[in-house]
Amino acid sequence: MQKLNGFANALRETDFSLPGQTSKYSGKVRDVYTIQNKFLVMVVSDRISAFDVILPRPVPHKGQVLNQLAVKMISATEDILPNWIIDVPDPNVCIGRLCQPFKVEMVIRGYLTGHAWRVYKSGIRELCGVKLPEGMRENEKFPVPIITPTTKASEGHDEDISAEEIISRGIVSEQDYRALENFTRKVFKRGTEIAEKMGLILVDTKYEFGKADGEIMLIDEIHTPDSSRYFYSDFYEELFEKGLPQKQLSKEFVRQWLIENNFQGREGEVVPKMNDEWLAEISERYIELYERITGEKFVARNTEDLQAVIEKNIKVSLSRLGIS
Repeated sequence: MQKLNGFANALRETDFSLPGQTSKYSGKVRDVYTIQNKFLVMVVSDRISAFDVILPRPVPHKGQVLNQLAVKMISATEDILPNWIIDVPDPNVCIGRLCQPFKVEMVIRGYLTGHAWRVYKSGIRELCGVKLPEGMRENEKFPVPIITPTTKASEGHDEDISAEEIISRGIVSEQDYRALENFTRKVFKRGTEIAEKMGLILVDTKYEFGKADGEIMLIDEIHTPDSSRYFYSDFYEELFEKGLPQKQLSKEFVRQWLIENNFQGREGEVVPKMNDEWLAEISERYIELYERITGEKFVARNTEDLQAVIEKNIKVSLSRLGIS
């Protein structure tokens, strides 16, 4: 593993003033700039969140990993449906179409793990309107992947919701929702095939969709460690039969560390201290997934004058789009 750099220069946040800028929104990980109410500039920071809480220290190179992996993965689905990306002017940045997002996240699960397992373990046998069979074990594969949507919360926690409730409450029309389910299954199948070639199992993931000019588009990131969970296929069967934890590449190990240190984002809980060694381990896990799933060596960017370089690259791209 290459030596990490940039603890001091990790990208915590940005505050650019861009040509044609009409608004800025900062999410858990991304700073999103709206340009002329027509384009979005999405800057992927090194922030890390878990249990819907932004953790206190950014992780070096995490934003670059997420952005570059998301671009590769979303490009691999262009034959399934269009996506929002127009240009990638910087390792941490995408520029694309401004879409009207659907107010749901389409979560699809191939295995009983993570949140689904925690619900199942508590004795509940229905998740987002989907009936779960009795007698399943942690990390067991579902006969058919299940879709368990969540509401897309602007603040606080996303909430599980059923397809029937989404439609009955008018959050998404029935026609559009059925299209989202169809695209979700097709994109998940593509991600599964890509992972299989690299000795990985795409366990579960989430997708976000929007509309532009009446057309459904894939937006945000896909198949990254923040939005997805991967197991190593070589170890899966043996570990499952022995009832042992799966070797995995995802953000779940961060959640588990937080749980072990008495933090799940609940009121009154305090985020445990994150030292340099732990940040380095998180960063290395993100880089490992990038290299495993792409088969390419990750080249960490120079983090000196990071904000100035990113801002310059964005402005050059906007100029090519006729915005200066």
